[in-house]
Amino acid sequence: MNQNLAFADYAVFIIYFIVVSAYGYTVYRKRKQDEQDAKAYFLAEGNLTWWAIGASLIASNISAEQFIGMSGEGFFLGIAVAAYEWLAAVALIIVAVWFIPVYLKNKIYTMPQFLKTRYNESTALIMAVFWLFLYVFVNLTSILYLGAVAINGLAGGEYLHVIMVGLAVFALFISLGGMKVVAYTDVIQVAVLIIGGLVTSYIALTTVGQYFGVGENAIAGFKVLLKEAPEHFKMIIPKPTAASTQLEIDKYLTFPGLLSYAAGIWIINLNYWGCNQYITQRALGADLQTARTGILFAGMLKLLMPLIVMLPGIAAYVLYTNGHLPQLVGGKDGAYSAVLTFLPTGLKGLSVAALTAAIVASLAGKVNSISTIYTLDVHKKYIQKNAGEKQQVNIGRLAVFVAMLLAVLFTWNDVLGIGGVGGFTYIQKYTGFISPGVFAMFFLGMFWKRTTGTAAIVGVILGFLLSVLFNEYAPALFGNDTFLYTAYNNGKGGFEIPFHICMGLSFLFTMIAMILISFAGPKINPKAFETEPGMFKVKPQTTVLIVITMLIIIALYVKFW
Repeated sequence: MNQNLAFADYAVFIIYFIVVSAYGYTVYRKRKQDEQDAKAYFLAEGNLTWWAIGASLIASNISAEQFIGMSGEGFFLGIAVAAYEWLAAVALIIVAVWFIPVYLKNKIYTMPQFLKTRYNESTALIMAVFWLFLYVFVNLTSILYLGAVAINGLAGGEYLHVIMVGLAVFALFISLGGMKVVAYTDVIQVAVLIIGGLVTSYIALTTVGQYFGVGENAIAGFKVLLKEAPEHFKMIIPKPTAASTQLEIDKYLTFPGLLSYAAGIWIINLNYWGCNQYITQRALGADLQTARTGILFAGMLKLLMPLIVMLPGIAAYVLYTNGHLPQLVGGKDGAYSAVLTFLPTGLKGLSVAALTAAIVASLAGKVNSISTIYTLDVHKKYIQKNAGEKQQVNIGRLAVFVAMLLAVLFTWNDVLGIGGVGGFTYIQKYTGFISPGVFAMFFLGMFWKRTTGTAAIVGVILGFLLSVLFNEYAPALFGNDTFLYTAYNNGKGGFEIPFHICMGLSFLFTMIAMILISFAGPKINPKAFETEPGMFKVKPQTTVLIVITMLIIIALYVKFW
């Protein structure tokens, strides 16, 4: 069980690097004329197929925080954490059917543009600046840091900064070619990600089978997991009682059973998949049917993700609790790396390539979104209003370079303290505080014509303040048990309200405030979006994809409820 990589592993990784780079360069050469068209460069307008959109959505979504963080939650919670992935598929159906038609009908290319068109320029500028800071100093930095730490651990632990720079340069190379290069290289990235991830899960299961004497058989290994850790195969975490242990309370605080499904997990998913430049950008340059099919294809791929990123964590838990995983270090977040040590030479390189593919695709997608927002919503409107198409492309490339440089500088010595709280927690902490307000602003802006610009600004600010209130201060101010919530002992000398419940309460009161403020305005806001009869109607082939996805999700919940 050598943790270091052998020559064959490096060879596999180098082949992966060459293939992706060569393919990306080929796509770039074929579409070099995009440098004369800003929308083609930033959005690949009209050039992406449904399968490229779907693959790019998944490649951009799955990164080190999923491989490491979600595998760690699989170690700690079990299959309950799969709700993030399986309900994301439902969220993608909602986005495909109801959100995307609104964006495309109103020719929306960026999220700040949506806010300007629907509300006012002040709201758009405030949120553009906020998103730029969030994407650079939260998302980009955490992806780069966590990814570099994970790969460094597998490479021997002595090359953190070399790997960090290598990941940044690789992502920079891809992203400078524009959205078309990013999206089509993502097709290879997601293929490597899925194949490498499935190989890791297969080896994990056969290793379990071997250690428990049922043979090197993946099915037998899975049955061992069901037998040895039955509590890890329940979707609903039970509500704590007076007799509950601190471990049981901690699990509920992380994922509060049925109450997670009342609001919190939907806000997370719908805000992420439907109101996020980083994600929606892939579909905004396509026609409606292509965009819908690509999004639904991504939803079907999402159903596979727990098998890749969560199952190894459960396998690690069973091996560790039975004394078969002494190489696990760093608690639950070390689960995935510990499982990788069982992989034979060559396959370990494939798994590292899969992890790298996830990291690089996310970095490239993120800096492309940063570049798009900065160029189209800030620079072109407020700094250089007469910038031509070629100038916009060059500004976008400069923004890509600056964003990646900042990410490297701030992760070099972990200035932001990402390692102290963990990358997955770091992202959830800072994006989760703003999600209720942002989602309320987008949701009402799309589907209620009376919503005003004043209500939107109040909603964003109030949503953030309420999130801070419920997460940090409510138990001390209002008590631990009220008609709105119950706070639980967190084992650290304080009481906490489960994060999903905090998010739901913040969203509820933000919506109420925005609705009341909007009643002071006209019955129909002059800037409200127009809708058409049949605008949300779907074609038969789209309906088939939706039905198949829903049937699979229902079957999974029936099996593991």
